[in-house]
Amino acid sequence: MKVKPVRYAYSVTSALLLGGAAISLATGYPAGAQVAQNDDSRMSNMVPRAGAPESFAELTEQLQPAVVNISTRQRVEVQQGGNPFAGTPFEDMFGRRSQQQQQQEPQFREGQSLGSGFLISADGYVVTNNHVVSPTGRGTVEEITVTMPDGTEYEAEMIGNDAESDLAVLKVSRREPFPFVNFGDSSQARVGDWVIAIGNPFGLGGTVTSGIVSSVLRNTGAGAYDRYIQTDASINRGNSGGPLFDMQGNVIGINNAIFSPSGGSVGIGFAIPAETAAPIVAQLQRGEEIERGYLGVNIQPVTEDVADSLGIERNRGEFIQGVQPGEPAERAGIRPGDIVLQVDNRDVTPDQTLSFLVANIEPGTTVPIELIRDGDRRRVNVTVGRRPSAEELRQQQMFDPDAQDEEEMMEPGDNAVIEESLGLQVLPLNPQIARQLGASADTQGLAIAAVDRNSDAARKGLQRGDIILTANYRSVGSLTDLENIVRNAEAENRDAVLLRVQRRGRPAQYVAVRLR
Repeated sequence: MKVKPVRYAYSVTSALLLGGAAISLATGYPAGAQVAQNDDSRMSNMVPRAGAPESFAELTEQLQPAVVNISTRQRVEVQQGGNPFAGTPFEDMFGRRSQQQQQQEPQFREGQSLGSGFLISADGYVVTNNHVVSPTGRGTVEEITVTMPDGTEYEAEMIGNDAESDLAVLKVSRREPFPFVNFGDSSQARVGDWVIAIGNPFGLGGTVTSGIVSSVLRNTGAGAYDRYIQTDASINRGNSGGPLFDMQGNVIGINNAIFSPSGGSVGIGFAIPAETAAPIVAQLQRGEEIERGYLGVNIQPVTEDVADSLGIERNRGEFIQGVQPGEPAERAGIRPGDIVLQVDNRDVTPDQTLSFLVANIEPGTTVPIELIRDGDRRRVNVTVGRRPSAEELRQQQMFDPDAQDEEEMMEPGDNAVIEESLGLQVLPLNPQIARQLGASADTQGLAIAAVDRNSDAARKGLQRGDIILTANYRSVGSLTDLENIVRNAEAENRDAVLLRVQRRGRPAQYVAVRLR
């Protein structure tokens, strides 16, 4: 599931460390730290932790032999280009030639990728990121090569990979035992602890960098396994799959991604925690399929707007946007609009998301879920299902506030009335308008005839032709209903109203709209 952030402070780039393309994301985190007062008792305790290194040389000498470079040789299908003569008298001629080309055999080129990895056993098991050894685009990986620090190369066998957690296990063989390193306990990592990263940035094998743990359990909004150790140790493209070591020489993270406006290191790197990676690696080693828990819900964080609209605590729980028919959540009675606070007695927070908690529950297990519905706390028991593949999840329909319906919508007419606080021009539904908007004739609600482009409703993606079904969980069959709900929200000092909106061809979704 991808959740679009609402308001953030700045745009940055998140790049897999393989050396491939970067994607743009937005992020921002609240400042919460306060500087301690200058009293002697506290200052006396602010001394370097015992064992702080004067040099990393001895530790590096012990660990570096187990860190390897990983390269792949790929066969990539070449996509045919567009028509360069489009819009000219030669357009049809090129079109005929293109059709002839399409009937020919597809063309291929050779591609490569570079990354890092590390040995975890004397018999040659290697851990890396899945994206390091996965095909690019419509290609296939024909060969994986593991190169030792001394330059010796070994052809690697793929033992198992898991796209969801971005982990893969390879196997290399020789008569002599391989040097190896062990996973440590990343749950004991503290902000400020020293760490070192060893890897293959930009193809420069055996590069060692040092830094500290900048944050633990950092969430960037990217999925069920979106919990990272953040570090300022310099890591770059090509470091992907390499180890992040603590000062005892244990692997507490697997370097995975960076935030950067330029694609290079700016001191914000992310590593998959060992507590997440180690159990998955062990299963892949044994050849087992990775199974994860699943509820069958579309969710979003409890944003400031959602919290304001419902008068609830911020940064606690996650909001249920939709429930998939026939899946565990629906069978347990969970509904759109519910706010899940706990799963199996564990709090749902930005650092411990609903997706993460559920994904780590064995399918078939029945667990209690605590939620808020219509202002009341409830408790339901859910038998967790098996999470579908990433491809199956992508095919599920999600609300797209940027999508535009191409068909003609109803005209505002004389019955449309402006709701000033929301910046919406609405009119009551009748059977004719409902059918025109793709809804059943008995649908009750208000049709949006126009949206003030300067309103928060416009920024949230509401558009003409959307149908408002409820506001703050109450039905709205007339403008008076909507105005009464808005006035009540203003009287309770709420800054937003939670609308349930239906759009042609999509499930109804909740959108928190700020009042003005």
